[in-house]
Amino acid sequence: MTTKHDLILQHIEELPVGDKISVRQVAKQLAVSEGTAYRAIKEAEGQGLVTTIERVGTVRIEKKQRRDIDRLTYAEVVNIVDGTVVGGRGGLHKTLHKFVIGAMKIEAMLKYIDPGSLVIVGNREAVHMASLEHGAAVLVTGGFSTTPDVIELADRLELPIISSAYDTFSVASLINRAIYDRLIKKDILLVEDLLSPQPPSVLYTHQVVRDYRELVDETGHSRFPVLQEDGKLVGVITAKDVYGQGFDESIERLMTKQPISVNSKTSVASAAHMMVWEGLELLPVVEFKRLVGVISRQDVIKALQYNQKQPQLADTIEDIVLSRFSVESEDKTVVVAGEVTPQMTTNHGGLSAGAFMTLVSEAAIQALRKIRDANMMLENATLYFLKPVQIEQRLEAKARVVDFGRKVGKVDVELFRGQELVGKCLVTIQVLER
Repeated sequence: MTTKHDLILQHIEELPVGDKISVRQVAKQLAVSEGTAYRAIKEAEGQGLVTTIERVGTVRIEKKQRRDIDRLTYAEVVNIVDGTVVGGRGGLHKTLHKFVIGAMKIEAMLKYIDPGSLVIVGNREAVHMASLEHGAAVLVTGGFSTTPDVIELADRLELPIISSAYDTFSVASLINRAIYDRLIKKDILLVEDLLSPQPPSVLYTHQVVRDYRELVDETGHSRFPVLQEDGKLVGVITAKDVYGQGFDESIERLMTKQPISVNSKTSVASAAHMMVWEGLELLPVVEFKRLVGVISRQDVIKALQYNQKQPQLADTIEDIVLSRFSVESEDKTVVVAGEVTPQMTTNHGGLSAGAFMTLVSEAAIQALRKIRDANMMLENATLYFLKPVQIEQRLEAKARVVDFGRKVGKVDVELFRGQELVGKCLVTIQVLER
């Protein structure tokens, strides 16, 4: 059943990129209330179909795919560099694919400038004009502006001119840092990466057990989300719920109400933890209370296994901490050994608690993997003590398995500096069956 809400979202998707959208305009055009239009536009913003730009309004934008997450829009650049838009405000929604530092003669610079670039330069108006003529936006550093002729051209071409008080090096560093952070996000597997483009098989509250059994025969599955007529998720039904029930029994009466769900931006690791902890085999994926898909425990575990084999695009804090440490085995003990680097310390020069826990969890997981090769994640840790450890000192985290079950393993981890015991922790690790 297509609701007014769905019609508005469909209307927004069909709008050309760059079109402005207002609540009043949508309400009038589609003959809906302004409240309905407002909620639908907010959902469209959550889906990445529109964005709100200061002093411009809500604009239809190209929805970013996960593979393009490392790209920035000019509007995002304005926020990153604390900038002011001098001209070309109509192009803030556009995406840039590279930035060029204008530190050479114009003739030499032009071969690096192409449409979709962002030229970072000081108060060189000739470069501003040439950049716009070649399809690039301009970021003027040092707090300078530009000439009226350049602003007029920027407005006509809808290519932003952004002014920032920072110097060229600082601006380039800020943008590079933002792209680097996005690369790390790109590495993190999200629930949306597992969703099938095909709509999930569902049942509705007005249906009965006979409908459930027909859907089982049709799909081969035994667990289904239950929806209201407007598409809102209200329950989940499984074979256990319908066992021994008559064909005419109501699905609404038998289903598990208020089911646990996630949204598409939830990390797969969090979803996996939730499914193991709650004993779930099926997890509905919901946006604005409306079902957009489902994931199974098998989907999650396969995805985690696949992701472990992929090359890392950017280093996380965990990668940096463990880069100087190696893993060794001693009988029933696993040893993670290495040197304390500057990145692992506090501002006092001592080992940080976060770096300590990274070493502890790595040692514990490696010890459990000697017993069973499975996906694992830290669930709980009890820290008994941690003595001060200085920069450039060599450490050994020695892990010994205390108990290991089907879902959980417990590991005793001790941290040594030479022969001295400087830290001790009991770690509980959650095991995800393959």
